[in-house]
Amino acid sequence: MAETTPKTTPKTNWLIWYVFVAVMGVLLVQDVLTAWRQTETIPYSQFEHLIQDGKVAEVVVGTETITGTFREPTTDGRRFFTAKRVDPALADRLAGKDIVIRGAGSGAFLASLISWVLPTLAFYLIWAFLIRRVAERQGLGGIMTIGKSKAKIFVETDTKVTFKDVAGVDEAKFELQEVISFLKDPASFGRLGARMPKGILLVGPPGTGKTLLARAVAGEAGVAFFSISGAQFIEMFVGVGAARVRDLFEQARQAAPAIIFIDELDSLGRSRAGATPFGGYDEREQTVNQLLAELDGFDPTIGVILLAATNRPEVLDPALLRPGRFDRQVLVDRPDRKGRLDILKVHAGKVRLAEGLDLDQVAAITTGFTGADLANLVNEAAIVATRRKAAAITLDDLTAAMERVVAGIEKRSRLLSPEEKRRVAFHELGHALVAASVPGADPVLKVSIIPRGIGALGYTIQRPTRDRFLLTAAELRDKLAVLMGGRAAEALAFAGDISTGAADDLQRATELALDMVTRYGMAATLGDRTYLPPTNPFLPAAGTERPTASETTEREIDVAVRDLVAAALNDATVILTRRKAELEAGAQLLIKQETITAADFPALACNGPRAPIAKAS
Repeated sequence: MAETTPKTTPKTNWLIWYVFVAVMGVLLVQDVLTAWRQTETIPYSQFEHLIQDGKVAEVVVGTETITGTFREPTTDGRRFFTAKRVDPALADRLAGKDIVIRGAGSGAFLASLISWVLPTLAFYLIWAFLIRRVAERQGLGGIMTIGKSKAKIFVETDTKVTFKDVAGVDEAKFELQEVISFLKDPASFGRLGARMPKGILLVGPPGTGKTLLARAVAGEAGVAFFSISGAQFIEMFVGVGAARVRDLFEQARQAAPAIIFIDELDSLGRSRAGATPFGGYDEREQTVNQLLAELDGFDPTIGVILLAATNRPEVLDPALLRPGRFDRQVLVDRPDRKGRLDILKVHAGKVRLAEGLDLDQVAAITTGFTGADLANLVNEAAIVATRRKAAAITLDDLTAAMERVVAGIEKRSRLLSPEEKRRVAFHELGHALVAASVPGADPVLKVSIIPRGIGALGYTIQRPTRDRFLLTAAELRDKLAVLMGGRAAEALAFAGDISTGAADDLQRATELALDMVTRYGMAATLGDRTYLPPTNPFLPAAGTERPTASETTEREIDVAVRDLVAAALNDATVILTRRKAELEAGAQLLIKQETITAADFPALACNGPRAPIAKAS
């Protein structure tokens, strides 16, 4: 195993600098004391003359030296002197000169020690009572805080989030209303013997508002809210995670009623089934064990509720999900059209919209968007409107923002040659005309040949008329035909001379055909069964998964996928051959205007509902 050089953290750097300043401060204090007590060493004979002249005000007689104070400072400002004691009869002569004589104690070492200890103690007290508190607030606590919970604590006034700020998840809000009722009045909630679940797991895709929903529960109930990420429990030191779990639950018990919210629970509660590398004891496993023990040990009647969120429930340890721990799972899914409209209204209240703007039209063209996506959409629309110095946000701004989110930023600086522009125009018109020709297609919103994003030289967007939750085999074959429409249009317009522009279309068509064969059982030659393991519905795997089957079956799968894609290309070719004149006319108009809609080119109009399609090639 390769060695890695440990890196200093901000905590370490901050502590090193403070120690350096403290040492320099102690040395400075010593230097000041030395300068303040600076003395002049004089010979004993000179001391005799000073006595005769009456210039000595006070003398301290020590066992070996004599130190004293001048009646007036010398020319260089010194007020003290020291001389070696050599005359035993000195006391008699001093007594006749009206000079105060005192014996010197033997505390020189003690005085020197105190001069070092007191400044050092002062700097330590400054650290202990002032600077350390500031450092802990900034997350720079020392080694003594390593086992402490890093949860951020919000009281009711800090949360400032209620159910009015959460839209599009009505079912999840209804489920969590019981939590609020319990936290407000635990006694009456359990009058029939019911107990509140110890843990509630919020499950859903990223960006659907799981964290916001948990904070809204705390805001509605008016209780303390402990928020922490699962990754903050895990450290390089064994036992730290378990200590932080214990400390978190102890803080919540002291602040009860309270809500503990653990975000990204999958980073903490991953299944313990796999063995740890090199046979060691996994810190994460110890932390999960402590979390299980806390869930078993704490009494829900004291008013502490554990909420957690994850988008990977399939990797969680089964022990976490059994009854008595995370008793209830609440799905926070992508919103439907009504939910998207409600979310848009929430975010629209923070910006200035044009009079008469119908947000339902925006909700209709944003199928599949999460709450975070819609918040970003409204913000991007506000930026677009600000950039053009408008007084309010219009539908065109929201449409432009949606194109920016879906297809990427416009690349007008990417200049295409006339031949490339012509080829891209036919390619995009091929997609649009096939989509307008298949049964039940959604209206084409826009076709453009303005380059966007990393590799998109053009794009075609359709406007869904309703949300779809099921797709038939015929509808999936139509989607394949739309995806292959660009390749078919190029082959027709350029006498079979195709280009690399259909690479993304071919990838997406292959993945869709593979799903039809291996997941949905839509290949007659392979039977009604699946050949791929179940996937996370919230985080679909990127790329094409290979089926787990015999070599003979894998070949049949490959043939079935190839036949589906070939049939889709043939269907698209048949449609475009029938509408070749419209293909030519539309391509010329697209080259001239760069962006067209059904209002500009009526051939793009279609009738009836269809599954949503958003295409960028």
